[in-house]
Amino acid sequence: MANGGRVILRRVRKRGQRLCHARRTRRRNRVEKAQQTTNAPAPPDCDVLVIGGGPAGSSVATLLAERGRRVVLLEKDKHPRFHIGESLLPYNLPLLDRLGVRAQIETSAQHKHGIEFVSPFHGKSVRYEFAKAWDKRFPYAFQVRRSAFDEILLRNASQKGAEVLEECRVTRVEFPENDHPLVTARQADGTEQQWRAAFIVDASGRDTVLASQMGSKARNPRNDSAAIYGHFTGARRLEGQAAGNITIVWFDLGWFWFIPLSDGTTSVGAVSPAANFKNRGTDLKSFFMGLIASSPEIADRLKHATLTSEVTATGNYSYSSSTMSGRNFILAGDACTFIDPVFSTGVYVAMQSGFWAADAVEACLTKPQRAAAILRRYDRTFQKALGSFTWFIYRIREPAMRNLFMSPRNIFRMEEAVLSLLAGGVFTGWQIKLRLYMFRAIYYATKLSHLRFRLTGQPLKAPSVATIPREVSP
Repeated sequence: MANGGRVILRRVRKRGQRLCHARRTRRRNRVEKAQQTTNAPAPPDCDVLVIGGGPAGSSVATLLAERGRRVVLLEKDKHPRFHIGESLLPYNLPLLDRLGVRAQIETSAQHKHGIEFVSPFHGKSVRYEFAKAWDKRFPYAFQVRRSAFDEILLRNASQKGAEVLEECRVTRVEFPENDHPLVTARQADGTEQQWRAAFIVDASGRDTVLASQMGSKARNPRNDSAAIYGHFTGARRLEGQAAGNITIVWFDLGWFWFIPLSDGTTSVGAVSPAANFKNRGTDLKSFFMGLIASSPEIADRLKHATLTSEVTATGNYSYSSSTMSGRNFILAGDACTFIDPVFSTGVYVAMQSGFWAADAVEACLTKPQRAAAILRRYDRTFQKALGSFTWFIYRIREPAMRNLFMSPRNIFRMEEAVLSLLAGGVFTGWQIKLRLYMFRAIYYATKLSHLRFRLTGQPLKAPSVATIPREVSP
């Protein structure tokens, strides 16, 4: 009986201990939950905050708003506003279709069916037609007034559900360790407003808000250029269907662009090493007119033309950010990088990166545990696309590359492959990639023949698919 009583007592004690432990556990859990609730960040004011209302910002805002995300877009200017970079690529057209604005843009756009290269070193011009590219689905592109083009994209973002605030300049972006990113912006009347967002998209263009704040922006040492430009009326254009083509004219100090617009205006600009601008020794307009006079082709096309705008110069023309994305932020378009516009890649790269950024942000918000991998994939995709263009851009002023562009031969369909790339086909099938590698091989062979000529006076026999070089480096 005594033993039974002791057994019962031990059971009662154990049960009491278990009850006390359970009560302590519940109490501790309540305290921890209360602490977590106290330390948890407040709900964000929006899912995504987009800085900038250019082609990249408007594209990403439209796409995310269509997916049901709460999007706020802050644009520093009041649209419409002037912007340079009027030439699109054929691969812009499916992006405009996806946004639902192609028909609206086409009503005021100049059709661009190809590219003309003019070389005083070869004494001739050569025209490339997009319809002859490997991928023949996109035989033309548009030349646009960026004031109208950008406004259409921005209003479309608003119509699709994004909250658009103009004349609202972002002054600071903070990334608290245990809270949502905090964006501070100043409105036109001087008042400040703040937003907490689950994700930040920097599409601020050449303002490079985040890259400048992080100190990750650097001038591109391989393309240290500046640009000067103006608008003219009465310029002589090509005839027929080619009237809307962009023309690239090489001259001793760089190259000119000649972009016809639908209202009779022609955008003309010169890109040259930045040192030439620093040592110009005169005002911008006189310097620009002097550059025009140094190019017989451009001077002839403008001899009866009238300058109708201010002459504007842009320094630090090519740059990139070493950081393209990070925890709760991503950079798109010119906010991340800007490359020499000789192939009119600016608007296309901006819009395409906006599409990639929209996919990446949506994936990060849906699966935050995979955000790091998603953003690394975005970085690789963007860098790969840029690399496809920059290989050509870095070499476009070299005599070997000029020789190949001025003596096109479609052997093994290499000309078609290059045309597809220049139309914006940065991700193409293996057949086009193979031809592009073949083109690179011929370029290096041509460059080697130039070196041989400089050293010995005897040109190296080039491969049968390449032309004998007509222009040799000094």
